[in-house]
Amino acid sequence: MATSKKAADSAVQTSSDLQPPSYWQEACKHLMKKDRVMRRLIPELGNVSLTLRGDAFTTLARSIVGQQVSVASAQRVWEKFALLPTQMTPANVLRLKVDDMRGSGLSARKVEYLVDLALHFDSGRLHVHDWDQMGDDAIVAELVAIRGISRWTADMFLLFHLGRPNVLALDDPTLLQGISNQYFSGEPVSRSDAREVAEAWKPWCSVASWYIWRSLAPMPVQC
Repeated sequence: MATSKKAADSAVQTSSDLQPPSYWQEACKHLMKKDRVMRRLIPELGNVSLTLRGDAFTTLARSIVGQQVSVASAQRVWEKFALLPTQMTPANVLRLKVDDMRGSGLSARKVEYLVDLALHFDSGRLHVHDWDQMGDDAIVAELVAIRGISRWTADMFLLFHLGRPNVLALDDPTLLQGISNQYFSGEPVSRSDAREVAEAWKPWCSVASWYIWRSLAPMPVQC
């Protein structure tokens, strides 16, 4: 699981020519009304918002490649790995040779994880086409059954790929650090503390979390 500030930084983007989720403005109004920190942070950070990421398989594959390494290292490995298949699809990844995958800079374990991910997609074990109608917990249960996919990764996927509005990623240390800075004057916070703060954020925990991350990363990093 990626837990550094760099990993959290890489999960925020500006909304230049891309459109934010349809609920964004409604969520911001709610948060500024209900939460004193959001009332300050949202106007302070300006005209920025979450933008959703590409296709599901590629998003999860990149999350596996990025585990336990810096953003820059992950990008270099991904660029090499992405050149191996003619197109980044589960079936094409399953056709790759292990030696070629290792040659791109992937560890043996990450190769195993990527193969398991591809198998889950290719075999239909993931109900990808039903995800729009499925609840967050049901999707998380499918994702964490894949080797190399943690609850943190699943939460990031819900938020940054599916655009689910009420994700509270309590496994993310950067979120806890941001809550500490903004609500507790830098004192350490527990998950219980974070849940208590987030009561005022519901049903827009994803949006509030995004602003907390941005408060720690004023210069956005593109993935």
